[in-house]
Amino acid sequence: MADLDALRSRFARALAGAAAPGSAPDPAPYADNLLVRWQEPQRRYHTLAHLTAVLDHVDVLAEHAEDVDAVRLAAWFHDAVYLPERSENEERSARLAERALTEAGVPAERTAEVARLVRLTVTHAPAGDDRDGQVLCDADLAVLASPPSAYAAYTAAVREEYHFVPNEAFRAGRAAVLRQLLELPALFHTPHGQREWEATARHNLTGELEMLSLPDTPGV
Repeated sequence: MADLDALRSRFARALAGAAAPGSAPDPAPYADNLLVRWQEPQRRYHTLAHLTAVLDHVDVLAEHAEDVDAVRLAAWFHDAVYLPERSENEERSARLAERALTEAGVPAERTAEVARLVRLTVTHAPAGDDRDGQVLCDADLAVLASPPSAYAAYTAAVREEYHFVPNEAFRAGRAAVLRQLLELPALFHTPHGQREWEATARHNLTGELEMLSLPDTPGV
């Protein structure tokens, strides 16, 4: 179970690092609003566990970032608005970040950077010189390099989030996503991600795609 107090402290540190000196209000209401969002009942994968994992992976990759506090805030907001049946979650999450961070005393340029990073999670395709984008995207996709049992739990949770999609349609859609990922020249962009996660992630994706190709595969 997530440690809510620890998460509140992590948000407060990131906000303090990004806000203009002396301008940040009490971070607790902002953290609590986000924590409520991340615990909404429609979520199965995009939960507090996912948020915590992304924040942990940002910490692992921190040395590769230029503005790690902006990346941490983007992690908090990147799926803050999430409805599985909607396609504009990232845009709505970015707009939420723009409103909340402006109110919380984060300078306009930094607020815009957080929102840009949130929107980048639509494609997970940061530019070669976009170090902050590379860190956020790698942290978000690090789940693809999970050990077998954790990867199985991830795929099961994704399927539960899309419970309203018929099985055949889900399998076709998921297979298309996997093929698209496998066709990328690289899943990860930071040196750490490429070294530590790339091969395992490709192995996991290939195995899942093979399972989806089997008739009447249970649990997918």
